[in-house]
Amino acid sequence: MAVKLSAPLERPIERTIERTMKIRFGYDMAYQCPQPTPMIMTLNVHSSRVSDLLTPDYVKTDPPLDVRGYRDDFGNWVTRLVLPEGESRIFTDALIDDSGDIDFSNPDANQIAVENLPDEVLVYLLGSRYCEIDVLMDEAWKLFSSAPFGWQRVQSICDFVHQHISFGYEFARPTKTAAEAYKEKAGVCRDFTHLAVTFCRCMNIPARYCAGYVGDIGNTTPESVMDFAAWFEAYLDGQWYVFDPRNHKPVIGRILMARGRDAADVAISNAFGSNLLTHFKVHAEQVLGERRDAVDSR
Repeated sequence: MAVKLSAPLERPIERTIERTMKIRFGYDMAYQCPQPTPMIMTLNVHSSRVSDLLTPDYVKTDPPLDVRGYRDDFGNWVTRLVLPEGESRIFTDALIDDSGDIDFSNPDANQIAVENLPDEVLVYLLGSRYCEIDVLMDEAWKLFSSAPFGWQRVQSICDFVHQHISFGYEFARPTKTAAEAYKEKAGVCRDFTHLAVTFCRCMNIPARYCAGYVGDIGNTTPESVMDFAAWFEAYLDGQWYVFDPRNHKPVIGRILMARGRDAADVAISNAFGSNLLTHFKVHAEQVLGERRDAVDSR
């Protein structure tokens, strides 16, 4: 069975540099469970990109399971299911239409005073599970108080985080917080993102955590193994802008899955019982030489 999605609530900022491209994306995971185990999973494309889908990104399972979904308070599509005893496969393979844009930049975007921010944005100024603004507040002001307001201050934060943290999957752990990443100077994309989000909030810039697909489109030095990616959005001049302290350069074909205060709000899976992830693979690549009408007829 599959989770069916409704129309999008919002659309991202666009700046076209190419006409269009199609991206094939998906995942293939397997879990081993000693007994029936309820799970909630955040695996679908975000509601803001649903209208771009050329084929549905239904959550598929083997064996077939009862799958249902809901939309959480952040606009993310969440899947509910119960994995049976033994091994279960969870997968999808879908096509999405993309503008081919690189991440939009606006160096003139200004910071908005806290008292003038919209009510719904204020939650992204507060501390959260992995973003301890109370711990890093003094350090943030020492590091960034002299940086220009607005876009340039956020960019200064990203520059610092990119240089401060060494990337490596061997440094990953699910409990690592922004303060721990700052101290250890090592981590994965979620640690880069948590630290940058925390510094932004310390400097009174709303910032929200994002998760999704970042492929190697246009990248001359591709990663050897692909994973789900983390980045963040900062609220400047009344809009949300993408920043990526891990990649530290504009990306083509970014596909948003979920947004939240930090990784706790957008976790790929939350299991309510013992389980073991036995297989994990993610893909996102540009489809070349395929006619649009052929894709639409699938």
